[in-house]
Amino acid sequence: MAQSSPPGNNGKSRSNFFSKLLHGFTPSIFNGSDCASTYEESRGVGIRIENLCKSFGDNRVLTNISLEIEPGETFSIIGPSGTGKSVLLKHIVKLEAPDSGRILIDGQDIHEKNPKVPRNYRYSMVFQSSALFNSLSVGENVGLWLRENRICTESRIRRIIREKLRLVGLAGKEAMLTSELSGGMKKRVAIARSLAMNPDLILYDEPTAELDPVTSDELARVIMNLKQSVNLTTIIVTHDLNFALYLSDRVAMINKDGIVEVGTPDQIKASTNPIVRNFIYTTTKGIKGED
Repeated sequence: MAQSSPPGNNGKSRSNFFSKLLHGFTPSIFNGSDCASTYEESRGVGIRIENLCKSFGDNRVLTNISLEIEPGETFSIIGPSGTGKSVLLKHIVKLEAPDSGRILIDGQDIHEKNPKVPRNYRYSMVFQSSALFNSLSVGENVGLWLRENRICTESRIRRIIREKLRLVGLAGKEAMLTSELSGGMKKRVAIARSLAMNPDLILYDEPTAELDPVTSDELARVIMNLKQSVNLTTIIVTHDLNFALYLSDRVAMINKDGIVEVGTPDQIKASTNPIVRNFIYTTTKGIKGED
């Protein structure tokens, strides 16, 4: 996904941006509780992609993409630039509609018009640019969706902010301004903001973009630790093969012709597919298939 600046500081624009693009979740009003009844713990959702195709004019970007992602799984999508990885991510969060094929999340076709059963899962996306508001503090960024949608009482929101920042290794940083943060810290604040809504599905678009190797490793450890403490399904789009192999339960490689191979990190590293072997060698300079 191309980097873009976050929307302006107008309250209505912020609400539309986060509620419609990031989350697509409309809460109910809460009564007699710290939070709305719909704000429950995350549970992870299963995803099935069936024969997905997408073109922009004469440019075919996705060709018969079929994948199945298990509830609670950490699943990475790797491949060369320009092969539709981020476009696929946009389809999963309904920022794009397919030309053909379908995506089912929690058993429901997400692009179905007038569904009989309302969607009952929450999703959030961590953008490549982090998309934080520079005029807001770290804590205000993390609690923005909760406050603008009146999900919880103010005292509960403050507790949630502290807890989510603790999960990403930024305990006590609520008052810092985003202009004071390093690139890696901004990524972690973006993750904390996504976690604040208790998503069942979280998606990362090129999370290590513009990060140095040390900071990328730190971010990988944060996401790995979340796997132990939060029950959700994670999808990562990345060109960083080492990052994907370290974090993922399974990895899918995609190229211009579609899905090349799907497997565990060990299966991908041991693959005899020449396309996979060449990608591994050129991105790590450490593994090369036999001639």
